[in-house]
Amino acid sequence: MPLPEPTAPDEKTIYVAGARVHDSAHKHVSGEARYVDDIAEPAGLLHLCFGLSSMPHARLDAIDLGAVRAAPGVVAVFTAADVPGDNDIGAMGIGDEPLLAADRVQYVGQPIFLVAAETRDAARRAARLARITYDELPAQLDIEAARAARDTVCTPLTLRRGEPKSAIAQAPHRLSGRMRIGGQEHFYLEGQVALALPGEDGDVLVHASTQHPTEVQHVIARILGQANHSATVELRRMGGGFGGKETQANGFAAAAALVARLTGRPAKIRPDRDDDMIITGKRHDFDVGYKVGFDEQGRIHGVELEYAARAGFSADLSGPVTDRALFHCDNAYFYPHVEASSLPLRTHTQSNTAFRGFGGPQGMLGAERMIEEIAYALDLDPLDVRRRNLYGATERNITPYHQTLHDDLLPGLIDELALRADYAGRRAEIRAFNARGTTIRRGIALTPVKFGISFTNTPYNQAGALLHVYRDGSVQLNHGGCEMGQGLHVKIVQIVAETLQIDPAQIRLAPTSTGKVPNTSATAASSGADLNGMAARNAALTLRTRLAEFAAERAQVPAASVTFEPGHLRVGGEAIPFGVVVEQAYQARVALSATGFYRTPRINWNRSEGRGEPFFYFAYGAAVAEAAIDLLTGESRILRVDILHDAGRSLNPAIDLGQIEGGFVQGMGWLTSEELVWDRQGRLRTHAPSTYKIPACSDRPRDFRVHLLERPNREETIYRSKAVGEPPLMLAISALHAISDAVASVGNYKLCPRLDPPATPEAILDAVERVTAAASVREAAAE
Repeated sequence: MPLPEPTAPDEKTIYVAGARVHDSAHKHVSGEARYVDDIAEPAGLLHLCFGLSSMPHARLDAIDLGAVRAAPGVVAVFTAADVPGDNDIGAMGIGDEPLLAADRVQYVGQPIFLVAAETRDAARRAARLARITYDELPAQLDIEAARAARDTVCTPLTLRRGEPKSAIAQAPHRLSGRMRIGGQEHFYLEGQVALALPGEDGDVLVHASTQHPTEVQHVIARILGQANHSATVELRRMGGGFGGKETQANGFAAAAALVARLTGRPAKIRPDRDDDMIITGKRHDFDVGYKVGFDEQGRIHGVELEYAARAGFSADLSGPVTDRALFHCDNAYFYPHVEASSLPLRTHTQSNTAFRGFGGPQGMLGAERMIEEIAYALDLDPLDVRRRNLYGATERNITPYHQTLHDDLLPGLIDELALRADYAGRRAEIRAFNARGTTIRRGIALTPVKFGISFTNTPYNQAGALLHVYRDGSVQLNHGGCEMGQGLHVKIVQIVAETLQIDPAQIRLAPTSTGKVPNTSATAASSGADLNGMAARNAALTLRTRLAEFAAERAQVPAASVTFEPGHLRVGGEAIPFGVVVEQAYQARVALSATGFYRTPRINWNRSEGRGEPFFYFAYGAAVAEAAIDLLTGESRILRVDILHDAGRSLNPAIDLGQIEGGFVQGMGWLTSEELVWDRQGRLRTHAPSTYKIPACSDRPRDFRVHLLERPNREETIYRSKAVGEPPLMLAISALHAISDAVASVGNYKLCPRLDPPATPEAILDAVERVTAAASVREAAAE
């Protein structure tokens, strides 16, 4: 099926839609990029370290900190009793996540006390000298235990449309099953870190590695019992975040601010990697139950789904994460009748949190498992089943949450990718290769992605910007977004340069600060450029209009006749350099500073009814992955990947291609090698690079072909672009299904391997053994 004709104009631009270098690229490779830990340490700096719980669930009977206080270099030790405000750092502000545990602990690694010392080494050594007496309580350490207790951290959600039970019962074919989906450690290169500087009248300035400066500001104010204006949070850049610094930075920043406020000395906290991983939450692991009814062609008639998640000990963002899992339980497919429910379960482990995709990847995995099961049950190519269940253009286009799709590009996109990657030819060749019966088996899969763009918490869909033009024509820009390596800042610079028609080199991005742009939203939900780009453009448009009106009045020509061209304004036929017009405007006392604001239009969501239009638009993509496995060792390799991804009219193709490649590899790591393991005492055993395997350079696909779908967004986004931060991660689902296809070859493709992620060597060998045994039973029965 060909792609539909674009409905949006293709605007001609100079600085936008071109491949421009990341603004910090040269600093990254030269070591000049400054992060929080690179800030020169002020005189009198105190170094902090948390003292952590060794029990998963227990009452605190006694806390003896005498040896801690007496340790060399220790200046002070703080407990929950020292918190002057509310002892709560939780994202929801409901009092379920203390900065320091007061009367009980709820996971191994929960902070109980805080050491302030003259050196980092002294603080770390002292923190291990505490003598704590626990009264152990029953602990729920996994989804099964929490499900049995029906203990949830927040209200579950149910999406319902039609009559799924009867649709399934009346369908010609039915199947059901369960899928376990592992979690994932964020493993940002720069760990959690915060530096707090005390000021006058109880004020505090905090440099924090965070995706959400405003939330950190609010949490600090809450902990200190002060107004929000008393805390300023500033960030130049992060060394990665991936969602792990959306809420998880709260505790570290609040700890530094608390010590700075109580001692009057600067305070800094930078945990080592082990403590960072032990303290902070991860991507949620899920247990997905499904029932599906379908016909002989593989078309789905009805589904019932339950997404149970390990939330951890507190709510954090588990409600929104499990909500978004349900929003993507359809992935790219129309369910005529559907009921999907979430179950955010309380466990006595780290409080799980945001991670790139925010529940969407887990939701899609459930959908793709059902497609795979149907294909094996009917002996069909999974791609044929996928195509037959795609959303329609004018019919079969209502999501489980009752939003109508208007712009589904997937039918044409999939056809183009399948042809470009020679899916059919390679699939036939792989089947022939596997028929030889060697110990190396290969597999191939094409999987699509439909990802909704907007915060489902509607108030977050807003942004602000502050723009100053100086007398020499140079520009300083503040906006509410946070740079974490994704290229947000260079895109914002391009947008402002395009609006004012000035060289990007004339624009300087100032650090993100709550003191410059207030009430910001998290840089998350793939919305950084959408929201902040529009706000920055609106600020630039205000100044553009102001300068045009001034120049027109000065030249006695209509304002509409003034045009902005590269480097100058054309006024009455005369080309006047931008800097000259600015100086003239200053001399005439014209304001050269402006704010900009943007709110996403049209979106709405009623959670209690399970219906609305929570997404402004959808980003689409598809990937073909080819994999090989070793039947003797379980080792796997991704041999080739072909991607065609919809970024709208890309603001910066070089940045977007990098995001797609990085997102795919991160998703591939989650689904193949990254495994989180807790022991029976609730201790995280995979808390360092030695025990937790992220992808190495050698793990990337040997043959990696990535292309952008060149067509503007039908919605009025910033220069008709689309978000590209999160959707590419889900393209890696193709890698899991390619490995599954290779496993299926040992059973002559008659049985679904039900390979649950992560597809580690052990998991692959287990799946091979199961499929081989089931195939033997099947053959024996046939005889």
